[in-house]
Amino acid sequence: MINVSGKLMSLSEPRVMGILNLTPDSFYAESRRQTAEEVEAQVRRMLDEGADIIDVGACSTRPGSEPATESEEMARLEAGLKVVRRVAPDAVLSVDTFRSSVARRCVEEFGVDIVNDISGGEADTEMFPTVVQLGVPYILTHSEKLSPDADVMTEVLQFFARKSQQLHEMGLNDIILDPGFGFGKTLEQNYVLMNRLEDFHVLGLPLLVGISRKSMIYRLLGTSPQEALNGTTTLNTVALMKRAAILRVHDVREAVETIKITRQLCSNLA
Repeated sequence: MINVSGKLMSLSEPRVMGILNLTPDSFYAESRRQTAEEVEAQVRRMLDEGADIIDVGACSTRPGSEPATESEEMARLEAGLKVVRRVAPDAVLSVDTFRSSVARRCVEEFGVDIVNDISGGEADTEMFPTVVQLGVPYILTHSEKLSPDADVMTEVLQFFARKSQQLHEMGLNDIILDPGFGFGKTLEQNYVLMNRLEDFHVLGLPLLVGISRKSMIYRLLGTSPQEALNGTTTLNTVALMKRAAILRVHDVREAVETIKITRQLCSNLA
């Protein structure tokens, strides 16, 4: 369970987090939504297809990108969140940002429910105190660059153990772990993480897996993000078999179907 704006959300069954991308330069061009009409259509589509959470981001973190300024990021979020709250006032929203000031405004002004910080609190030292004060669930992501010969599981587990303990001691209980597929890791390290995903359950915290159309898929297959849906579904199935709690995806309908099929398979194996 996580406390989402005073209501308990169960994670005993996997949830789908749909990506609402307000940036002009995301790695997956088809996910970009710039106008109010595009945002509204995307929100309605994701909710109709079964999204449990909508993750709103306005600052690209793709490798090699130049991050938007804080004012640019907030301006995009303000415009987008106004549309989202008009279309879906009760939807569970997360904000994808590494800036504490942006997180605060999104929670306080637009009722955003969850903070999704890809930096794991490393980019902004005020992020941890801010989410603790706001009392919202926090997605803790590992994005530190690993050396090619690193013991990837040990390093990521130690990072999560250290950071989650820090957050617990500050008073935050609702923490979700994101191994950070694609961030600071080689292709091989990404697949080590996926292969041993169940090892993270030792920390007793829910896992979010975000591999949707990422380079660990299309680089391996020699294709492109546009051609990576089949690979995404394959890895999402593996993640569900290893008890991932949340799938963060561009393609909601396919993820919902993957959960239904995997759940049926696991119930027959029980």
